[in-house]
Amino acid sequence: MTAQENRLIPAPAEWSPETGSFNLTPTTFLLARDMQAFQDAVTFRDICIDWFDFPLKTAIKEIGSGPYIEVAYDSTLDLPDGGYILVIAPEGIKVTGKADGGVFHGLMSLLQLMEPKPDRTISIPCQTISDGPRFVWRGMHLDVCRHFFSVDEVKQYIDLLALYKFNSFHWHLTDDQGWRIEIKQYPKLTEVGGWRNGTMVGRYSDQQYDSIRYGGYYTQEEIREVVDYAAKRHINIVPEIEMPGHATAALAAYPEFSCTGGPFEVAQGWGVFPDIFCPTEETFTFLENILDEVMALFPSSVIHIGGDEAPKDRWKECAHCQALMQREGLASEEELQSYFVQRIEKYVNSKGRTIIGWDEILEGGLAPNAMVMSWRGTEGGIAAAKDKHQVVMSPNNDCYFDHYQGDPANEPLAIGGMTTLEDVYNYEPVPPGLSKEESAFIIGAQANVWTEYILNFEHVEYMAVPRMIALSEVLWSTNRKSNFDDFKLRLARNLQLLDRQHVNYSRTWQTQ
Repeated sequence: MTAQENRLIPAPAEWSPETGSFNLTPTTFLLARDMQAFQDAVTFRDICIDWFDFPLKTAIKEIGSGPYIEVAYDSTLDLPDGGYILVIAPEGIKVTGKADGGVFHGLMSLLQLMEPKPDRTISIPCQTISDGPRFVWRGMHLDVCRHFFSVDEVKQYIDLLALYKFNSFHWHLTDDQGWRIEIKQYPKLTEVGGWRNGTMVGRYSDQQYDSIRYGGYYTQEEIREVVDYAAKRHINIVPEIEMPGHATAALAAYPEFSCTGGPFEVAQGWGVFPDIFCPTEETFTFLENILDEVMALFPSSVIHIGGDEAPKDRWKECAHCQALMQREGLASEEELQSYFVQRIEKYVNSKGRTIIGWDEILEGGLAPNAMVMSWRGTEGGIAAAKDKHQVVMSPNNDCYFDHYQGDPANEPLAIGGMTTLEDVYNYEPVPPGLSKEESAFIIGAQANVWTEYILNFEHVEYMAVPRMIALSEVLWSTNRKSNFDDFKLRLARNLQLLDRQHVNYSRTWQTQ
């Protein structure tokens, strides 16, 4: 097998091509040696039916002679959690995995290697792979507030994440332009906050709007369905409930939790809005009740509370806020935001969870146990790591997939910026200047897909793919020997698999 024939992304740590191939047929068994591996086998079987219209049989017992795929977990493997060993021989395939999805990750590598033939068999070249991830947080984000996507579309997004061994899906569920998660105690959050009476169209500078009512939300049953779907693919969903800013949709539904009392309308345009949650005891009760329902739906140990772009104008003019600052000895409104975040953190910690927030939560003093997502460059992540807080890097120059990926004259309208496929591939999550101890607090990175200018799911795919594929290699591969030219060769073959699913990926990189 030549380099041109290798299509695996992310590139495995150790890879040894062998002669021959294994032929997969509808009579091939997936034999699991334990229940966890059996669940992975069932999910893989379902994916094969969906992607190849190819049936496989699963079993959790010894079967008779004949070629089969054997899958098992082995805690003694000398690999990072999530790692796997994949052995493909003419007589059979064996996938052995470490905890945190190792078997499933091995099966996703196997999926990339499958080559359907006209006779409804699938040929898989023989090889041996030993592999494991570099980072424990390998994330992709999706904003469903500016534009809304169905449950089936969210599942398609998760399928792409699974194929490339991401393990974290950051679901941005609330913002000024829409509240997208059902909260039973506060039904107006979706009845009112889930809908806007128009949407900005075209460029921000044009300030043009339509008058079409737009919105939608996920029921709690739908949330559970998506969480279960992701869990079977070893992807943790991190929900984001924005506070104290980006709260216009919530305040349109419940204006009593603002500083002015409203009234408000769900935002139709993009940008940052002045009305944010007022830090009253009633507001904290409101947010704690919401978080109770959120945490009941999402088993994630980490809950995202936003914390970005919270203008302080209303707080400066609010008698309650100023009195609270005096009583608590807070010297600035930034310290008041830190007080706000720490109140929320204490509550979330009491439920056995950890908060993560955008790097603005550093301003005024970081909450004691908080994780930081660094988006305004790398400075916030560096500061948090030096202060011994876990950090997920997401700098906008390298990890914002709402940016243009090629000449704007030839691309769909985007928010701005320029982040090419090569920029993403060359990104290094650990910033220079950190000591070895400090670098250990950089637990990974993620890319963000903000959807102000992304109106439908086909456009999501276009903006995310193949840049997310490049990021997958940055985050997974522990031994990145390849260069960008080698990556492009593997990508060209790998995308043939996505063609089977009619993924609307960008081809801009082919002309750069």
